[in-house]
Amino acid sequence: MAELRLYDTRTREVRGFEPREPGRVAMYVCGPTVYGRIHIGNARPFVVFSLLKRFLQHEGFAVRFVNNVTDVNDKIYAAARGGSSAELAAAMTAAYRADTDRLELGRPDDEPLASEWIEGIVEEIQALLDSDHAYVAAGDVYFRVRSDDGYGSLSRRDVDEMDQGEGVDGADRKEDPLDFALWKAHKSSEDTAWEAPWGRGRPGWHIECSAMSEGLLGAGFDIHGGGLDLLFPHHENEAAQTRSARSDELARFWLHNGMLASVGGEKMSKSLGNIDPLHEVLDRHGRDAVILYFASAHYRQPIAWGEEPIAAAAAGIQRIRDVARRCSDGPSPPALRPLRERFFEALAEDFNTPAALAAMWEWIRGANRHDGEVGDGDLREMLGVLGLANLFTLTQAPAEVVALAVARQQARAARDFARGDELRARIEALGWSVRDTAGGFELTPLP
Repeated sequence: MAELRLYDTRTREVRGFEPREPGRVAMYVCGPTVYGRIHIGNARPFVVFSLLKRFLQHEGFAVRFVNNVTDVNDKIYAAARGGSSAELAAAMTAAYRADTDRLELGRPDDEPLASEWIEGIVEEIQALLDSDHAYVAAGDVYFRVRSDDGYGSLSRRDVDEMDQGEGVDGADRKEDPLDFALWKAHKSSEDTAWEAPWGRGRPGWHIECSAMSEGLLGAGFDIHGGGLDLLFPHHENEAAQTRSARSDELARFWLHNGMLASVGGEKMSKSLGNIDPLHEVLDRHGRDAVILYFASAHYRQPIAWGEEPIAAAAAGIQRIRDVARRCSDGPSPPALRPLRERFFEALAEDFNTPAALAAMWEWIRGANRHDGEVGDGDLREMLGVLGLANLFTLTQAPAEVVALAVARQQARAARDFARGDELRARIEALGWSVRDTAGGFELTPLP
């Protein structure tokens, strides 16, 4: 096994990874704020860290993967528009789980809700008050940013040039404009609140993750992940809270995935109207293409989103299906074995999925050129780590039938149902039935 190395945002270097506890990896990844359906950009951390978990398991580690859900937040109150924010959050949490279930990468081991961790959040805030890192002001509680000597060490920002993004909210109550809210006093416009020693209210955003991650994994856990957009202020504030309350660093490695941008270069956002909901992308392209699309870029780099990149991924999926259909059960030819090693060496070097895919594509080209039988063992192993082993279940039908099924799937995604019915009839005339699945389609011989 190659040495496992990961890029740590705090140290700005790729360095050797050894978990806190030998053979066991504790990983926490910030999940969504559930005020609407998630979009394709929101899916990137879910896919990246689900695949990282698979790779770590392949390398022999037992992994506990925690992915939280923020179900108490200003954005949820705003989206509820006077209705029940709790009901909206519950509905969008269910939608988030349903949408990510369709990726068929498994669920995280723990998916804590902020609303279920109020007791732990209150305890964490009290520890900060007791150590004089926080103060109460008219029912709010604020963190004293300048009380933490390490503040800014994660995002590498000058403290005096920081903006917490809280606008004018609480500005007249803060000792320092840099300070941020740990607890917000109840407002009449908010329909959820909890009791705390300093007054009725609800938690600020950042304290939720410190309390949940520490509560489930303990301070000093192995990997904290999330999107690069969370580096400041969210992750900087998480780190400061735990360092101040527990005299320990929150995580040993910080991993951040890059953002999605539209093909034109704009960052995806609801305000720009350039987002695609994940469930609609899955309807159009299927889960296999989505996973290969994300794996095609290094997790730390930005990635362009549009019809051209996802179509390229869909074409790649068809290439894999084509070669899988020609392979037989058993080990790969000796000439191809080094490519399997290159694949896993690439993943061990900061989870470099593009380099790993390059080795896999070379394996596929070699299999296509090989005279005689090609065993599929290496390809199955590589695809299994990428969450794409299901492609072998779609490879027994003749190429003509598979091509018709792909065309039918595309027609249905375009809502051309008449064309879809016509293609189904042609598939059945060739002796096969086609069934839609969360991952695309399934072909079985007719009796």
